[in-house]
Amino acid sequence: MSTVLERTIPKTPARGVKTRLITVAEYDRMIEAEIYTENNRIELLNGEIVELMPKGTKHTSANSRIVRFLIRLFDEKVIVRGQDPIWLDDFSEPEPDIVLAKWNETDYAEYHPKPEDILLVMEISDTTLAYDRDEKALAYSRNNIQQYLLLNLQNETLEDYRQPNADGYGSKQTYRSGDAFNLVAFPKIEIEVKNLLPE
Repeated sequence: MSTVLERTIPKTPARGVKTRLITVAEYDRMIEAEIYTENNRIELLNGEIVELMPKGTKHTSANSRIVRFLIRLFDEKVIVRGQDPIWLDDFSEPEPDIVLAKWNETDYAEYHPKPEDILLVMEISDTTLAYDRDEKALAYSRNNIQQYLLLNLQNETLEDYRQPNADGYGSKQTYRSGDAFNLVAFPKIEIEVKNLLPE
């Protein structure tokens, strides 16, 4: 029986050979066997192990600032996760920069948040802008992540993706420092974009 991933992302044979996707279960076993460790900056997306780019000071500063802001904003209404894994499907276990997940008494000690647990995903992007706009956005939309925010450090704008479907997000808005927006999961909460930008 084919999976959603196999139906939506056909693997093109390279020079007549067929490639094989890695599952989350296999990926997790590699980590348990210490084939990969926390020193390896990697994630699994669409069945492929992706090496993550080193984060510059602007990226890490923005990440810390946003985590602090969201924790203050929501208190204990949600769990704010920073650069921790989520489980999208059998072939994707990415580590987004920011995730708002439904409250969980154990802080997801038994499993990584799944799409039904996830209220918002946010990536902070500079050198990986095309990857975050294309591959990551499609993976999130295909798994019904209702809102995906992309903080573009190149021009200090915030891209807001909504209305997920199998082919990508149906809606995109771009905000600048003086703008404000609401969250799909919390429509009465308005966030000023300047609070998410690095100092």
